[in-house]
Amino acid sequence: MSCPPPQPPLYSLVMTTRPRNPTRAVRIGDITIGAGHPIAVQSMAATRTQDIEATTRQIRLLQEAGADIIRVAVDSRKDTDALRQISAMAERPLSVDLQEHYRLAEVIAPHVQKIRYNPGHLYHHERELPIRNKVAYLAEVAEKHDCAIRIGVNCGSVDPEKVGMFPADDSISPMLASALEHCEMLDELGYFRYCVSLKDSDPNKVIEANKRFAAQRPDVPLHLGVTEAGLPPEGVIKTRVAFEQLLSAGIGDTIRVSLTVPFDNKGDEITAGRQILDDIQAGRFRSVPEYRPQGINIISCPSCSRVENEAFIDLAHKVRDVTEYAKMHSITIAVMGCRVNGPGETDDADLGMWCAPTFVNLKRGPELIGKFGYDEVLDVLKTEVDRLISAA
Repeated sequence: MSCPPPQPPLYSLVMTTRPRNPTRAVRIGDITIGAGHPIAVQSMAATRTQDIEATTRQIRLLQEAGADIIRVAVDSRKDTDALRQISAMAERPLSVDLQEHYRLAEVIAPHVQKIRYNPGHLYHHERELPIRNKVAYLAEVAEKHDCAIRIGVNCGSVDPEKVGMFPADDSISPMLASALEHCEMLDELGYFRYCVSLKDSDPNKVIEANKRFAAQRPDVPLHLGVTEAGLPPEGVIKTRVAFEQLLSAGIGDTIRVSLTVPFDNKGDEITAGRQILDDIQAGRFRSVPEYRPQGINIISCPSCSRVENEAFIDLAHKVRDVTEYAKMHSITIAVMGCRVNGPGETDDADLGMWCAPTFVNLKRGPELIGKFGYDEVLDVLKTEVDRLISAA
């Protein structure tokens, strides 16, 4: 298994580190997060869950890398059928990502230790039902089967009712409002075995969102991550900046480093996470007050079982290569691998690519430019980059 490419040298920084937030303890199988327990390092299987052989191999790889918790996604009955077999061989607690089918919870809960749901996705399904009813269902299933819950809020898929409550240029407040609402619902239901994540591809927004949440709910354990951090080493650097700022402030109970790497190298996420924790513990930092990328900023998702074509990983590397000539220009390019996060989480990029099995949707902000084959999209992308440079 390869290791992440070398990063720029770290430097020692005298920093006052606050004690950890006094969060409640949340048990996930044989791991407990919060209440001063060691910060857990986790990752997510990149393979399609219904591919039992590939997913089993991926879980073994992550276990060997030292993962404390491993997440998988279910998107269909085929996935749930496969998960029954996969869970039997897993040696670490499994967290399941319900994606767009929250009713699958009762099928998979007996085979996992944690359920992750996205409030934005929950809003769109069974619209006739109040959100509270759906949350109550998930809490009941989790309680019955001894599962923890993660309320996973992502910048690109926020409850639209919350988005409408705030100015268009404020993407943090809707995330925060959604997370706090769902915490309140679970509390009122008497279910307290949950944690929260608030993720964005911009480390500064991750820092602000989590600091604001922790100030209001210091009792709730936080899962930290920079979503779609991108390719190493840049993706590790973005994540490191967010983690250093938050963990040194006593915020954060479990982490994931989300990198765009080949499936066989997913263990690099665990390695990078452990290295960041070790450096923070030893007082070695490379943070600055704000992370402001200069020039080309490539955002790419870390790959997961939702990805419909592993070719998007190679595409992300090629995007970096073909845009090297424009590296001094402030242009953000997003490369996403699935239909779940792809459409929404490319909207804020200057140019966005979300990848279907046989073609790539190329966008200019929220506008679709067209659908192109993997072998032709790079030429079109370069033309669009040139157009942005000329217009600057």
